[in-house]
Amino acid sequence: MAIKEEVYYDGAPHWGDLILNLILSVFVVTIPITIGAIIRALWVRYLITDRRISVTGGWMGQRRTDVIYGEIVNVASVPRGFGWGDVVVTLKDGSRLELRSLPNFRDIRALIESKMNLEAKQRTVRSARAKSA
Repeated sequence: MAIKEEVYYDGAPHWGDLILNLILSVFVVTIPITIGAIIRALWVRYLITDRRISVTGGWMGQRRTDVIYGEIVNVASVPRGFGWGDVVVTLKDGSRLELRSLPNFRDIRALIESKMNLEAKQRTVRSARAKSA
C-alpha cells in the first residue's frame, strides 16, 4: 500500500511566463527564451507534497527528479512576473533544483522552508539576512 501524501501543488509552470515570452518573440533576440518557455509549458510538471518535491521534465517529459525535504539545505526565490517566480532548492551534495515559473512561488517557498530540518532553516535565514544587509 502506498503512503498517503498531501499534495500542495501539482501542475505546469505559470501560463503567464509562456504568454510573456510569446509576446517578446517579436524581437529576434528573445526567440531562444521563447522556445525554452514553450518547452517548459509542454513538458515540465511539478508535484509538491508534504513528503517530497518531484519535477518531471526533459525531452517529452521523460526525466523525473525527486527530492525529499531532509536533503534540502537552502531555498531561494526570485519573482519573475505578476504572481509567478522561480524557486531554487540547494541540496546537501551541492546540486541545485530550479523550479521555474511557479505560480504562488512565495507560498511554495514558505512550505518548503517549513518542511526543512532546523539546521537548514537557520542557514537559509542567515543567507537571506546577509543579502539584505
